[in-house]
Amino acid sequence: MTNILATLPDASHAEQFTELLARPGIRIERIVSQGQVTPEDAPYDQPHEEWVMLLGGGARLWLEGEGERDLTPGDTLLIPAHVRHRVTWTSTEPPAIWLAVHLEGE
Repeated sequence: MTNILATLPDASHAEQFTELLARPGIRIERIVSQGQVTPEDAPYDQPHEEWVMLLGGGARLWLEGEGERDLTPGDTLLIPAHVRHRVTWTSTEPPAIWLAVHLEGE
């Protein structure tokens, strides 16, 4: 068993991604952010759905067609495939801790 909230990596200079599980069609990762944002001119546009849960800290996401939404610990969001999105704010202290589930299909 692993506690994904224990021994967090230093993300003060760059987001830290830790793969927790990878199987055909699904990838689960922990992301630790400390102030990082997605550049406005480089939003994500993924070919698969992504489900995220904010486990700690705070964050704000922008989704095309929906605008910005604030996330607090416990909030979840399903990002459909090919919906452009970006992180517009993450807390620095405490860091933003995400659980991301990529539903990559066959």
